[in-house]
Amino acid sequence: MIPFSVLDLSPITQGSTAADALRNTRDLAQHAERLGYHRYWLAEHHNMTGIASAATAVVIGHVAAATSTMRVGSGGIMLPNHAPLVIAEQFGTLASLFPGRIDLGLGRAPGTDQVTARALRRDLDNSAESFPEDVRELQRLFGDVSPGQRIRAVPGAGLHVPLWLLGSSLYSAQLAAAYGLPFAFASHFAPDQLFTALEVYRSRFQPSAQLEKPYAMVGVNVFAAATDTEAQRLFTSLQQQFLNLRRGTPGLLQAPVEQLDTQAGERAGVDHALSFSVVGSPATVEAGLAEVIARTQADELMITAQMFDHEARLRSFELVAQARLALAER
Repeated sequence: MIPFSVLDLSPITQGSTAADALRNTRDLAQHAERLGYHRYWLAEHHNMTGIASAATAVVIGHVAAATSTMRVGSGGIMLPNHAPLVIAEQFGTLASLFPGRIDLGLGRAPGTDQVTARALRRDLDNSAESFPEDVRELQRLFGDVSPGQRIRAVPGAGLHVPLWLLGSSLYSAQLAAAYGLPFAFASHFAPDQLFTALEVYRSRFQPSAQLEKPYAMVGVNVFAAATDTEAQRLFTSLQQQFLNLRRGTPGLLQAPVEQLDTQAGERAGVDHALSFSVVGSPATVEAGLAEVIARTQADELMITAQMFDHEARLRSFELVAQARLALAER
């Protein structure tokens, strides 16, 4: 059975604080490790009051220190926000502290709005356009030191921290294929080009020192509960979050509701963005995950659940782990 992993944005829920969110992240990571999840990734987002993982490398260290076997990494670091040397030093430090357990997933989106992106980067000119060269620079910084090399990542040089490319378009699929890197598609919020991107990545893949054959990860929202009705209720927190983003009013993660308050056309847009979701009872989740695996032929699933109630979130990931075992026994 393919590995299942966790994507966490450290959600800050209504009535709680960032400190609460980070404690919940630590608790969920330990829970996921006990349940056999393969890796635990944190995502970089900025100026969003409902997300506590902006300082992604710091939160990765928080999670890695609280676990012992599970891989921990970024899903992802938005590389245009940073100088490659800074990221190489950060992740070289993490890899030195937690050898053999750190992943560096890279994206080229800002992870925020344009005003905040300018505050992060100061200069937006050519920041995304330099992404391929910046990835190559990171590879060099993590590689063995060459004679006469003047700039080194300390720590970082020689550690060969594994890189991933993340995306929701054909661009990242093509680049991951050309560079021979593993590829993760953000189908949990942008499913439109998933199948085309997977075909492009697999058909154009060029082996590299890091990877001999294509390896594709697919993101999926999974909300599991005792009944379909309860799971659908829990899912409304994520639906509200997307509605608020589309309205330009992002905020704290809201409690579930019995009925979404939507205007004409809003619900269809949210339903489309979140169409790569599996929501329901254990039987429904097992069937849904089997369908996702069959349709995508993914090498790994990245499970995410922006859920208001922490205990319900822990239970959901437990039910998903049970579904994985059931699928393995088929």
